[in-house]
Amino acid sequence: MKNNEDFYTVRGYEILGKKKKMLSHSMEDYLEMIYRNSIEEGYVRINTLAESLNVQAPSATKMVQKLTKLGYLQYEKYGIVKLTPKGEKIGRFLLERHKIIEDFLKLIGVKEKLLVNVELIEHNVTKGALAKIKILNSFFKSYPEIFKKFQEYSLAYKEDES
Repeated sequence: MKNNEDFYTVRGYEILGKKKKMLSHSMEDYLEMIYRNSIEEGYVRINTLAESLNVQAPSATKMVQKLTKLGYLQYEKYGIVKLTPKGEKIGRFLLERHKIIEDFLKLIGVKEKLLVNVELIEHNVTKGALAKIKILNSFFKSYPEIFKKFQEYSLAYKEDES
């Protein structure tokens, strides 16, 4: 190995990433879910958000208040939650990122614990790697004959899917 200066443990990369971005994984999950739930009506209520994320309403309220302070949401106590333009931009990206990773995992045959894998990957993938995954997804969809060869090739392996 020629230069160890750019090599870190997983925790090291997490710490570096936190220095660069203000949103925690949990905050990202909230923004993504708020975006999902507000696509049709333009807003979401705290109870709906809490149910969607399997959390208690007071926990959802605390996170919504934090995201409001950061400028991602508009929220009034006992009212509705709306995304600001900044929040909508991030929410759209987060949902797209989720779909790209989910499509990729489905393409390569991941069935068990699909959502768990999506959640674990989506918060740690770089934008560059995400762009390449999106290209690969598109490539496989554009060339079904090559995708079929990939499927046949992958059947030769008997790997654990857990």
